[in-house]
Amino acid sequence: MMVSSFPPASGPDRFFSALSSLLLFAFLSLLMTFRYSYAVMPLLAGGVALCGLLFVWLQPGHSLRLGRGDVLCLTALLLFSLLWLADVVRTGKWPVGEGNQGILLPLWPVLAALVLMAWRGLPPKTGYWWFGVALGALLAGGIASYEHWVLGRGRPDNGMNAIPFGNVSLLLATLSLVGLLARLGMRPVKGEWWLRGFYALAVGAGLLAAVLSGTRGSWIVFPALILLVFGVFWRQLHRGGMVALAVLVAVVVLSASFMPRAGVTQRVAQAVENLEEYTEGDTYSSLGIRLEMWRAGVRLFREKPILGWGEGRLEARRDQWVAEGLYDKGISRYDQLHNDLIDTAARRGLVGLVSLLLLYGVPLVLFATHLRRRKDVQGQALALSGVIVVVAFIGFGLTQSLLRDVRGLSGFLGMLTACWCLLKATPEGARKTAQS
Repeated sequence: MMVSSFPPASGPDRFFSALSSLLLFAFLSLLMTFRYSYAVMPLLAGGVALCGLLFVWLQPGHSLRLGRGDVLCLTALLLFSLLWLADVVRTGKWPVGEGNQGILLPLWPVLAALVLMAWRGLPPKTGYWWFGVALGALLAGGIASYEHWVLGRGRPDNGMNAIPFGNVSLLLATLSLVGLLARLGMRPVKGEWWLRGFYALAVGAGLLAAVLSGTRGSWIVFPALILLVFGVFWRQLHRGGMVALAVLVAVVVLSASFMPRAGVTQRVAQAVENLEEYTEGDTYSSLGIRLEMWRAGVRLFREKPILGWGEGRLEARRDQWVAEGLYDKGISRYDQLHNDLIDTAARRGLVGLVSLLLLYGVPLVLFATHLRRRKDVQGQALALSGVIVVVAFIGFGLTQSLLRDVRGLSGFLGMLTACWCLLKATPEGARKTAQS
C-alpha cells in the first residue's frame, strides 16, 4: 500500500501519526458499518489532534507551518460553522437530524478544522486512507448483500437512511477505483497482486451496495465521477486495460441493476411515472414531494433572501403554507428540503449560501490545482480523490440535504480533511507549503 514519504522523526511524533492513521482507517472502514462510528471516530481524532497540537506548540524545535491553501480551507470550514452557529443563536434551535442524532452538527466543521491543523503537522500514513476506503466499500457491499438476499429487505440500509448509505457506498467504491488505478500506475512490487485484487473487489462491493440501496440520486453524479477518474489515468495507463476496466465497471453496475429483486428498473420507472403524475397535479409521490419541497424552498428564499428564515422557523412557515393548502402535506414529514443549496439558502439566505459555496469551492479549486500540476502518481491520486469527494457531495446534495445528515456531514468533512492533509504531506506538497 502507498505510504507517506515523510515519516516522523521522534518517538512522540511517530505515536501521534500512528494513532491518527488508525483512527482514519477506522473512520473510513466503519462509517457505513457501525451505527455511531460517524461520531466516535471524529471525536477521538479531535482529542488526539488537540494533544498533538499541544505537543507541537510546547516542544522546542517543533513548529506548525501552514500554507495559503491550509488557511483557505480553515477559513471555509470556520465560516460555514460560524454562520450556522449564529443561526442557532438567532433562533434558539439546534438542527436535530434524522433520529435526533445531529444536535451538534454546526460544531463539526470546527472539529474538522482542529484535526486539519494537527494532521498538517503530524499527518497519518497514506496507506491507511486507501486501505480504509477499500475495506469500507467491501463491508458496505457485504452488509447490503446480507440484508437484501438473506433478510429479504428491498432497500438495504444497515439501520440508517438508505440514501446516505447508498451515496457513501458509491463514493467509497469510486475512491477504491482511484486506489486501484494508482497501484497500476506505480512501479510494480513483487507479490502485491492480492492488493490490486482487494481494491477491485472493493469497487464491485461498493457499487453493489449503492445499487441494492435503491438510491437514485447517487447515479446522477456517478458518470461525472467516472469521467474524472478515467480522464486522469487515461494517459498514464495502458489504453486497452483502461477500456477493459471501464467495461468491467459497466458490467458490474448493469448486472447488479438487473438482478432479480434488485428493484432498480422499478425505481427508474417509478421516477418517470412520478414526474408524469406531478405534471398532472398529483404531488403525493417520492419525486412529487421532492419537487414540492424545492418549490417551497425557493419561495422561502425569495421572501427572506439575505439571512433566511433560520432553524425551526423555516419548518414553521412551510407548515403554515401546507395548512393553507399551498403545498402537499407530505413535505411536513421532513426536517430538510432534500437539496443542500435550496435548504441552505432558505434557512440562512445568501449569507449562508455563500458559506456553503465556499465550503465546496475552496477545496475543489485547491485539489483541482494540485491535480493539474502534480506529476507524481501518489499526489495525483490524492488530489483526484479530493476532487471526487467534493464533486460527489455536490451531486448528492442535489436530491438530498446530505450535509444535514449525520453520516453525510461527517463523511464529507472527514474525507476532505484527510485528502488535503495527505496530499500536502507528499514530497511535492511539502515543498510547495515551505515555499508559500
